[in-house]
Amino acid sequence: MATDTAASNELSTADGVRRRDWIHIAALSTAGVGGASLLFPLVSQMAPSADVKAASTTEVDVSAIAEGQAIKAVFRKQPLFVRRLTAKEIEEANKVDVGSLRDPQTLAERTKAGHEDLLITMGVCTHLGCVPLGAAEGENRGEFGGYFCPCHGSHYDTAARIRKGPAPKNLVVPDYEFTSDTVIRVG
Repeated sequence: MATDTAASNELSTADGVRRRDWIHIAALSTAGVGGASLLFPLVSQMAPSADVKAASTTEVDVSAIAEGQAIKAVFRKQPLFVRRLTAKEIEEANKVDVGSLRDPQTLAERTKAGHEDLLITMGVCTHLGCVPLGAAEGENRGEFGGYFCPCHGSHYDTAARIRKGPAPKNLVVPDYEFTSDTVIRVG
């Protein structure tokens, strides 16, 4: 009988896979599939929910904005200013010596080519996060005709660049693109 077992082992090793090897492979495969089935829900629950994804971009129709007007929109729960600059405001912004600015940027760097008259900025002062005035009709636009932050007195020019006051940076220009000639997608 001992010779039958030895012969049986020789046959199974000659075939390449012993019964014990097959059991090890099956057990490890089952453990791997089980581990993956536990890991998948754990990782997928960290993905953003549908409402968060929906708030990650904002579309704004700019066709109704007349020259010299601005509108306020909301992007990621913060105010967004969209202003259509007049020819005079563009000229004033381009006349400024960029080297004299605290945060040097030209108007061309803050707008998209072909749409230099549309200035899109976040409506949050870079000093302490107040909402500057100047987007609505009749609001104080400060000494430089752009925006004025009433909290601590920061003055921004027509290109929303900091010119006076404690704010360290220009108003932030978010990532945006034109989806058509009249609609922008921010974010």
